Amino acid sequence: MLSLEELRRAARIAHGAWSGARLRRVLQAGPFSLVLVLEQGRERSRLLLCCSPQYARISGADAAVPESAVGSFGEYARAHLAGSTLEAVEAASSDRQVCLRFQSRTGVLRLLLSILGPRSNLYLLDEAGVLLHSLRPPEDTRPELKAGAPWVEPRGSLASAGEDRWQAVPDDRFLDAVAEEYGRRERAHGAEVAVRRIEQAVRKEQAFLGRKHANLEDDLGRAMQAESHRRLGELLKGVLHAVGPGQSTVAATDYATGETVEIPLDPKLSPAGNLESYFARYQKETRGAGRIRLQLEELRAEQQRLEDCLRDLDRIARLDPPDPGMLERLSASPPLRRLLGRLPPAKKPVPAAAPVKKDPKPDLPSRLRPKRYRTGDGMEIWVGRSDEGNDVLTTRLARGNDLFFHLELYPGSHVVLRTEGRAEAAPEAVLAACELAVHFSKMKNATRADVHMAPIKNVKKPRGAKPGLVYVRGGRTVHLKRDPKRLEAILASRLEE
Repeated sequence: MLSLEELRRAARIAHGAWSGARLRRVLQAGPFSLVLVLEQGRERSRLLLCCSPQYARISGADAAVPESAVGSFGEYARAHLAGSTLEAVEAASSDRQVCLRFQSRTGVLRLLLSILGPRSNLYLLDEAGVLLHSLRPPEDTRPELKAGAPWVEPRGSLASAGEDRWQAVPDDRFLDAVAEEYGRRERAHGAEVAVRRIEQAVRKEQAFLGRKHANLEDDLGRAMQAESHRRLGELLKGVLHAVGPGQSTVAATDYATGETVEIPLDPKLSPAGNLESYFARYQKETRGAGRIRLQLEELRAEQQRLEDCLRDLDRIARLDPPDPGMLERLSASPPLRRLLGRLPPAKKPVPAAAPVKKDPKPDLPSRLRPKRYRTGDGMEIWVGRSDEGNDVLTTRLARGNDLFFHLELYPGSHVVLRTEGRAEAAPEAVLAACELAVHFSKMKNATRADVHMAPIKNVKKPRGAKPGLVYVRGGRTVHLKRDPKRLEAILASRLEE
């Protein structure tokens, strides 16, 4: 997502290029993007407003961007904004927000792009500042906002405006350069997701076919007993005259081997009935073995097709980035289309956020309350003050999907990133938490460090353990390369007690 410095530059360029332009069309391009078609004189340009958690931005837009049927925001914005005049494009002074002010037939309307990491959203406000509609549901981004209620600014502010990664790009190319870079990232991410989904479908089918193959082999083994039924039938035919009513066995000599064979009989059947039964089972199992062999041949062919598919997928995945067109053609093949259709639908990109807890246990003494810091996207990081404070933070204050951080192999404070109920956190927030975990440890001056991260539900305190000692199950290690600017920014964001 864009930094505040980049957002300010984008707003300045957009204002200079399109203030006074007529808004001709409004297109919703997916669940996170809105495209504005602006007309200035005889020239038309496209402006993209994107509130994707990973790729939020304002940039130029490809003329081939398809219109999406997802959601009602596009239709609402089209009905209220089409034909209006863009009066101004302004960036907020201390937060990653940019406002596009339009003069419409019904008065002034404002499109507000709010870039807050996972809580990014695009809002439409009226002249009085009342929230009319949003591209993403408010409960998924900022639950305190309600449609029809006054707009409320997000809490806190950025400690740093960040840097302009396109500083060397001239203004007339800036918005297109942003579009190219983030378009490349989105395509690469989409391709990676597609590769994983195809591989998941194929592996699932391979496991099913493997089980089916084992069952058919067992069935074939049982069907191969048909020859023994034919042999017993031939032997029974030679001694049929010696079988009396109600016999359960009869002995016969196999002249090919010289051995005496006991032939089991069904006492309820006549001698001729037992003979017919042996040959009937022989015929049935012989036909069954043939069908099973045919099924095994078809199954091996299907297994080979899946192996070929995985080879094609591996070849595509090795490209940097994977080719979306090749992936689409592979996914559209009849076998894969059928397998992909069996997979459950993809999960929502961003789970709903729980309300932010304003203050950690105000009834706690100050020595046990954690230090609190705010990340650039509005999340909070809590740091234990002491061994007792670490226990309180980890076992009493942290909740749900919060993330626990601690420097590996060295003593230090417990650090908890408050995820507000979400299952994932933005990479910038994770790195900020890692910086604090190292800073509040015996290795605070290290230039590199390994920080262990795990969900708080995987952190347990053994019974009778000394203060500050916990047991962590699972998780992963973040190999942190220290960044003084990042540390300075997060330390400067400390919240008042």
